Amino acid sequence: MAKKILLVIDVQNDFVDGSLGTKEAQAMLPALLEKVRTFDGDVIYTKDTHPENYLETQEGKKLPVPHCIKGTKGWELVPALAKLQQQRGSKVYEKPTFGSVMLAHELHQRDTAGEIASIELVGLCTDICVISNALLLKAAMPELPITIDPACCAGVTPEKHAAALEVMKSCQIGVEG
Repeated sequence: MAKKILLVIDVQNDFVDGSLGTKEAQAMLPALLEKVRTFDGDVIYTKDTHPENYLETQEGKKLPVPHCIKGTKGWELVPALAKLQQQRGSKVYEKPTFGSVMLAHELHQRDTAGEIASIELVGLCTDICVISNALLLKAAMPELPITIDPACCAGVTPEKHAAALEVMKSCQIGVEG
């Protein structure tokens, strides 16, 4: 039986109230937690995951703010979300870059087997990791309904959040919620 999937992208301490946190990320968190609590389907998480030498990487040179260093408090899912993840036994994908090719590949395989009805994305940051994963998924599964809930996402800035939503609409990703 085909299931709905909710992808929770990078809702980690560093993106909520840590080194790259924003008031918008903090503000959308209650709505996101409620969506995860009540979602009827599979919930899958991603975690932005960087090594200790992050500042030496290409990304680190372009964004010289250490964040989501594996094993640190900032790398962990926010506590309320970590609890929900553990309660459901949901899978977590660690990803070293914006989009997860492994996640797209595995979901494509599940879609090919007829196991997925739809995919909804929520999380952080709308204009970086959410859009990157949404576009990878749309490229891998062009006929599968893929949506974003903007009330459960936040961008680096409100303007970038809005711009990312417009780009996703242009790429036939539903912006709902």
